[in-house]
Amino acid sequence: MPIDPSKALGAELGDSENSWSHDDVILYHLGVGAGVPPTDEGELEYTYEKKLKVLPSFAVIPTFGSMMGIGGVEGLSFNFAMLLHGEQEVIIHKPIPPACTTRSKGRVAELWDKGKACLCVLEVDTVEADSGDPLFTNRFSLFLRGEGGFGGEPGPKAGNKAPEREPDGTVERSTLPQQALLYRLSGDKNPLHADPEIAKMAGFDKPIIHGLCSYGIVCKAIVDEVLGGDVTQVTGYAARFAGVGFPGETYQISYWKEGDKILVTATSKERGAPIITNAALTLRS
Repeated sequence: MPIDPSKALGAELGDSENSWSHDDVILYHLGVGAGVPPTDEGELEYTYEKKLKVLPSFAVIPTFGSMMGIGGVEGLSFNFAMLLHGEQEVIIHKPIPPACTTRSKGRVAELWDKGKACLCVLEVDTVEADSGDPLFTNRFSLFLRGEGGFGGEPGPKAGNKAPEREPDGTVERSTLPQQALLYRLSGDKNPLHADPEIAKMAGFDKPIIHGLCSYGIVCKAIVDEVLGGDVTQVTGYAARFAGVGFPGETYQISYWKEGDKILVTATSKERGAPIITNAALTLRS
């Protein structure tokens, strides 16, 4: 059945309650490369509960399961094997605490007709369970291949394009050979990131790094190198998954300071291939 915006657009994905602890935050940080070197004071703030802080990109973890509710939306029938996670955005309403219980509510926020695909944007709002205060909002942009042509608008063009001038800085971040195996413990158990046979079926020589792992690696690099490790300066973070990273590769991360934003791209040093583009961290004014 084709996409039917009259039924699917605005559909709710249901409510959920989530909790996390210091250990969950530390595991996530290790999954995106924290702890190198292990005795560094700044790295211990990501990996030791004594002064634990939380990367803004952690906001994807408590609500990742909310995407699964898309399967029950009337008017949004598609083949899950044809789904690609194209873009991700988090909006941070207040600094994320290292332990918390939250409530989340998701909905189908946008449906764009890309011709050969439907771009479906799921928006999930998360509040603190005790106070009801807004904590963060996630926007998952999903490409449903083969589901375009339903007569909808194509949607806006991608923003956060890197300037043509030389970057203000470039940093490198090495990944571990077991990076994907470590990151998947934060909840994304897709076998594409662990099983060599599944990876070959998908057209890759070996398992690839999760897109949201790359998202976290890039976030941490900019927070550390440009913001002096101050996670509270970030009020938003958006990125496009332009390619894949492989465990053991080195990410070359370039950035440009533009007003209240830091624009970012990331490529594989070994292959020269893009991993993340159209990325921006929005800073507190």
